[in-house]
Amino acid sequence: MNFIDFFEKSVIAHAQRTAVVFESRRWSYAEASDLAARIANGLRDIDVKRDVKCAVISKNDPIAFLSMLGIMRAEGVWVPLNATNAEDENAYIVQAFDVEVLFFQKALEPFAQRIKAECPAVRHFFCVDGDSALGPNVENWAATQSPALRALPWAPDALCWLRGTGGTTGRPKGVMNTNRNFETMVANFRATLRFDQPPVYLASAPLSHASGILAMVTMAMAGTLVIQRGFDVQDTLKAIPEHAISFIYLPPTAIYKMLAAENVHDFDYSSLRHFVYGAAPMSATKLAESIAMFGPVMTQVYGQTEVPTSVTHMSPGEHLNPDGSINEKRLLSCGRPAPFTRVALIDDAGQPVPPGQIGEIAVQGGLVMGGYYKNPEATAETGMFGWHHTGDMAYQDEEGFIYICDRKKEMIITGGYNVYPLEVEQVVLSHPAVQDCAVVGVPDAKWGEAIKAVIELKAGQTLDPDEIITMCKARIGSVKAPKSVDFIDSLPRSPVGKVMRKEVRRRYWTGQERNV
Repeated sequence: MNFIDFFEKSVIAHAQRTAVVFESRRWSYAEASDLAARIANGLRDIDVKRDVKCAVISKNDPIAFLSMLGIMRAEGVWVPLNATNAEDENAYIVQAFDVEVLFFQKALEPFAQRIKAECPAVRHFFCVDGDSALGPNVENWAATQSPALRALPWAPDALCWLRGTGGTTGRPKGVMNTNRNFETMVANFRATLRFDQPPVYLASAPLSHASGILAMVTMAMAGTLVIQRGFDVQDTLKAIPEHAISFIYLPPTAIYKMLAAENVHDFDYSSLRHFVYGAAPMSATKLAESIAMFGPVMTQVYGQTEVPTSVTHMSPGEHLNPDGSINEKRLLSCGRPAPFTRVALIDDAGQPVPPGQIGEIAVQGGLVMGGYYKNPEATAETGMFGWHHTGDMAYQDEEGFIYICDRKKEMIITGGYNVYPLEVEQVVLSHPAVQDCAVVGVPDAKWGEAIKAVIELKAGQTLDPDEIITMCKARIGSVKAPKSVDFIDSLPRSPVGKVMRKEVRRRYWTGQERNV
């Protein structure tokens, strides 16, 4: 199955069912299909074909989402850009990933103008929600294109999604996801999610990330996608009963905000069947509160861009004991291997470790990416011994539940976003008062992990922590900027003088319920 085939099946079987809802507008599956087909044909007319990269930068918008379907129908490659990234990072992705077409939201037109000036390989520009001198409005342009459907060849190993993920140098690597990856992912979700009727999915988390993938899973089940412009606590709480939402995904940070709302008890959540959480560690205490508040619907998924979204799964019932009480220990688990994914915990020699012993989570099968774009060295490194190495260290109990306990790499996951310390450290070290620093993730009730800069100052220097935070926000964006700054007389160092970041991090995690 090509990724777009799942949408096509729902169009054929349920043409008049509502596919997309956005504020006062609605699209049936037939109408969504018509727009996607016109976009695809228009893209083919400008020579978009297999392996041509088409980037989309937009906050949640229905035309941006339907443009992604059009890209898939043209056999192009979807390159989602995070609208909250620093411009420099998105510009790097556009250039390094050989993007030729850019769909952009009107509010992000200045970025598109920069791309036009700096990236001559980008040949065409389309505005998803307005008029622009850079290129046509998508809906107006699509109206002039043919609605004819073309049969697509079966291409399980064709690239369909190219997404940036962090690198050890701070530069994003391009993860090449194929049709086979998404076929496996959809199969995992179809096997594990339980709905008594087609789901109604609330997309308030960014569609450029996991929320967009679960939106496609929804369409594979002929469900309805309710799009919000972005996450807002009150809008999300109201939308659940208003639209009879049965399926929602949010990172822990957003869930914590919902639980903290004064009026969280005022809404009816009985329509919910699966409230999916993931992308960052979730506090067991907050997870128990969520079950009490929203019902026995909490559903965990674990994955990463290289093995999208469905390495492990923990169903609502698996959060509970047979008598219906909460299984406190299991709330610390990321679940059991998904049905169509081979998972093992391996040692440094690539051999499985026994139950109860810590090993690295490794994955085989159709879920594993095609590699890193133009980066064979990184591809070989992460694929040693024939397994995809996630970098997450864990143990597995006798029932098969996996418990992540640390990361082999030192990536920080904050609010669902991946941040590599070295990139932040480079900015901090550029300040003239800084002698040395270590950037670590520390426990935080809101973010899961919050970025902290631990700084050793030059002799005789003083520094306001806010100055460091402001500088980092300006240089690399607010997501990657430290939330706090500590000063230390002398950072711990190895015998060869290297700052031991892991030792710095350990001081903040001592006594925590889990070290990830």
